Amino acid sequence: MLSDDNADREFEFNDKDFARVRALILKIAGISLAPSKQSMVYSRLARRLRACNHNRFSTYLDALESNASNPEWEHFTNSLTTNLTSFYREAHHFDILKKQLQSLSRNARIELWCSAASTGEEPYTMAITAMEAFNSMNPPVRILATDIDTKVLDHAKKGVYRMDQVDKIPDEILRKYFLKGKGESEGLIRVRPEVQALLTFRKLNLMDNVWSLRPGFDAIFCRNVMIYFEKDVQLQILKRFAPLMNPNGLLYAGHSENFAMARDYFTLRGKTVYTVNTDKAAKTGTGGEGQSRQVTA
Repeated sequence: MLSDDNADREFEFNDKDFARVRALILKIAGISLAPSKQSMVYSRLARRLRACNHNRFSTYLDALESNASNPEWEHFTNSLTTNLTSFYREAHHFDILKKQLQSLSRNARIELWCSAASTGEEPYTMAITAMEAFNSMNPPVRILATDIDTKVLDHAKKGVYRMDQVDKIPDEILRKYFLKGKGESEGLIRVRPEVQALLTFRKLNLMDNVWSLRPGFDAIFCRNVMIYFEKDVQLQILKRFAPLMNPNGLLYAGHSENFAMARDYFTLRGKTVYTVNTDKAAKTGTGGEGQSRQVTA
């Protein structure tokens, strides 16, 4: 029971409040919060109650539910999303991506999608991998980097990180693709403009009924995202990925994720990498020069 902890808490937060939070974030973001996450929910949303001058969770949630256009919805969602990421996380994926890129035609632009960009480490690693694959600072690759959390997207767009956040990156890669801060920026490092130029950042909620996306992706990174969704939601998202991908396109999953329930759409290639089934792939050519498609749920 949550009520036992309320004596030590700044705001009243009971079982009913927690159940409401769980239902709301499941509905708008597809995130399934475990019962064990109650303390996390309190700590993350308590700051929003302070910002909005509420003294109890029930009134804060009432204000949200009474107004679908309330700008606080964005802060609510941002507060409850998880953004654990790092450069070269699950490094074997980038070895596979490099080989995949080198196998593709250089006569057309290659489109990649990072569907959970977080603070940018993953899509920037994808961009660096593309540059290494083509031995060029301007490879024929463009990367769409999306996330539901606008706060982390703002961080990602800046491309600035602490030195301890790049400790997995080899020194030669750091020298080639990053700029070290000086003076007031000492201890910080920034992604080079050439790397940033390959990326387009955009807010996108995988739970939205419509995605306005152009078909033609050769790879989609959707790593360590599906673990927060129920299996039926995972399947619906995967079914929507398939027609956006070129034949033989690859879907990169997280190390603890298994998409066996989508075997009609994707075939496991190994090491949490899946190949889109040809009959489910988009019919446009590599580069996605066809019309933008309203991909609906």
